[in-house]
Amino acid sequence: MAPALASALDAPTGEVVLTITGNITEKNNGDQADFDIAMLEALGVQNFETTTNWTEGKTAFSGPTLLTVLKAVGAGSTKMSATALNDYTIQMDAGTDDFPGPVIATKLNGEEMSVRTKGPLWLVYPYDLDQKFQNELIFSNSIWQLRSIEVAN
Repeated sequence: MAPALASALDAPTGEVVLTITGNITEKNNGDQADFDIAMLEALGVQNFETTTNWTEGKTAFSGPTLLTVLKAVGAGSTKMSATALNDYTIQMDAGTDDFPGPVIATKLNGEEMSVRTKGPLWLVYPYDLDQKFQNELIFSNSIWQLRSIEVAN
């Protein structure tokens, strides 16, 4: 994967909500890349509505795609592990342009998410868009309270 940004990442000015480590070339804090909400949203936001196993009715999500965030840090792989605030960790592939991965949702129904409402970040897919987003692997990759990603070599 080639970096989406030609220069080093700026340091976050708000609360750090996501840390990316591992096989990355763009860093802003030692060996890692830290992001606040504004930095994530500055990468471009995808908006969609979908039903989920964890919410009632159609829910609106917005945030950058996981692939976009990985490109911004110059990830050398789409293979990664993602960890939530409660240390729940998954191994996953971030997807490809042909089979898109999740969005790192920063907003739910137009509002920032608190830890209580599965935030501040939630990996979500457009489950209603296609049957390929409706299986146990996709559901298990849909972690809320995302705090860190480690990109594999």
